[in-house]
Amino acid sequence: MTSPNSPDEERDSGAVVLLSGPPGVGKSTVARLLTEAPGEPASAWLHADDYWAVLGHDAVPPYLPAARHQNEVVIGVLARAAAGYAAGGYLTVVDGVIGPWFVEPFLAETVRALGATPHYVVLRPDRETTLERGTTRPDHPLTDPGPIEAMYRQFADLGRYERHALDTTGQPPAATADAVRAALASGRCRLPGG
Repeated sequence: MTSPNSPDEERDSGAVVLLSGPPGVGKSTVARLLTEAPGEPASAWLHADDYWAVLGHDAVPPYLPAARHQNEVVIGVLARAAAGYAAGGYLTVVDGVIGPWFVEPFLAETVRALGATPHYVVLRPDRETTLERGTTRPDHPLTDPGPIEAMYRQFADLGRYERHALDTTGQPPAATADAVRAALASGRCRLPGG
C-alpha cells in the first residue's frame, strides 16, 4: 500500500473491518490502536456512535425496539461511508455495536465497492468485565447496566458468526489489537460470500 504521505500516487484497494461487541469492551481504544499506530496502512476510523449523534431531537436511543427504522438508516449510511473509504484505498475500521443482524448492509456495500467481503471481529470479554467497563466509562452517555447487559446477551451466542468472536477477558488493549491483527491476517474473520 502506498504511503499516506504520497497523495498523488494511486492507492491499493482497501478493506473494511467491523470491530464490534457490546458496549464497554474497548472497541474505540482498539480501533485507535489499529488506525493510528506508526507503520500501519493508510486508514480511516469510523466511530459508529458519531453517526447516531448527528440525529436530531427526536432520535430514539438505539437499543430500544422503537429505534429499528432509525438504526437501519444509520447503518446504511455507515456501510456506504465505510465502503467509500475502503474503495479509496483505506483500511477502514468501523467501531460500533454491530450485531449479526446489521452485517448484511456492510457485506453488500463492501462487495459492491471492492469485490471483497468485510472482516467482522467481535470483542467479547466475559460478562463481569463487560459490565464493569461499560458502567464505569466517564462521560459516556450509556452506563446503565440494564441495556449493557441486554446487549451483552445479544452477543453471547453469535450462531454462524461465532468464529468471529475474540475472548478479550483480561487482555490489555495492545494485546487485543494484536489479536485483531492476527485474525485479520489469517482471514479467520472475513465474512463469507456476497
